[in-house]
Formats: sequence, C-alpha cells, structure tokens
Amino acid sequence: MTPRLTSAAFATGGLLFLLYIAVRPAGDDAAAMASPAWVAGHAAAMIGFILLGLAVLGLHQVLGDRLSSRATVVTWIGAGLTLPYYGAEDFGLNVIAQRSLRDGTPALMELATEFRFGTVPVTMFAAGLLLLGVGAVMAAVAVWRSGTLPKWSGVALALGFALFIPQFFGPYPLRVAHGVLMLVGGVWAAVGLWRASAR
Repeated sequence: MTPRLTSAAFATGGLLFLLYIAVRPAGDDAAAMASPAWVAGHAAAMIGFILLGLAVLGLHQVLGDRLSSRATVVTWIGAGLTLPYYGAEDFGLNVIAQRSLRDGTPALMELATEFRFGTVPVTMFAAGLLLLGVGAVMAAVAVWRSGTLPKWSGVALALGFALFIPQFFGPYPLRVAHGVLMLVGGVWAAVGLWRASAR
C-alpha cells in the first residue's frame, strides 16, 4: 500500500469506529437489535477492523522495521479473532430479535444472552480485542521510534484500542467519547503519514 492509501485507511477506519457507536442504538434490548441501525453500526465496526489491519500493514511498508512487522501480525490475528463475534452479533442477533418481536416471544432473546456470554465466543472476542490493543500500541511505539513520522501521531489510536474493552462497561455518552477518540486517532495517524509522504 502507498503511504496515501495507508493514510486513507487510518482516517476512514477512525471515522467508521465513530459511526459504529453513533449509529448503533444505545440499548441492548430486542428493539435495538432488530433495527437496521444495529446492522449498520456493527458493519461499520467490522470494516473498521479490516481497514486497521491494512493500515498497519501500510505503516510497516513505510517504516520497514521489525516492530511494525510484529504489530501487523498481532493486529491481523486480533482482527481475525474479533470479527466472528461482531458478525454473529450483527446478523445473528438481528434475526433473533426480529423473530422475537414479530412472534411476541421475548424468551427468544435468551439465545442472544447465551451467545454473547458463551465461554468460547466471549473468550475469542476478548482475546481479539486485547491483541488489537497490543498491536496498536506496538505500532505507536514503532512510529515514536521511527524518526520519520510525528512521534505522537500513533498515540491516540493506540489509546483508543487499549480502552476498547473498558468502554463497553461505560454509559452511552462515554462510549460516544471513545468513538470520537478513535476518529481523532485515525485522522492523526493519517495526517502524519500524509505529511511524511509529501516530504
């Protein structure tokens, strides 16, 4: 990937993570899960994870060091472990919630709870997000050490991914603030790369 395509991946990914929480309904009930906004919000996050993997690969191509290479591998593994959970939440829970509302069978929503907190899916999900956080921190350290990119340009995005799991337990306004942090981090990284490529 060229530096400018990498910049675009960082910036677009950051925007999608903000849209994820801004579009996604605030609740976790059947009405929220059955809505098109639930599907759109989670789809935005999934595309964001994919773009992050591409962006970190592009960053490695710019820096060419061992740490950014490792950050790429860790980020890709993290995205691979995270995406199945997001896909099931997006499409599976949407279908369950629609059926529950249509048939008037609220007990169906117990299936959503069983999935979301099942041992295997939640372990994969948590491990994937932890690895994404580690990969983002590694990428930020590689940027800091590079001497070719602005030192601070990777810090905000790394902080956003480090806080990805904790933000799930906060109130909705805090989650929106986290989305703003992700946008700022993505744009900041993109601007640093863009300016470096222009030089």
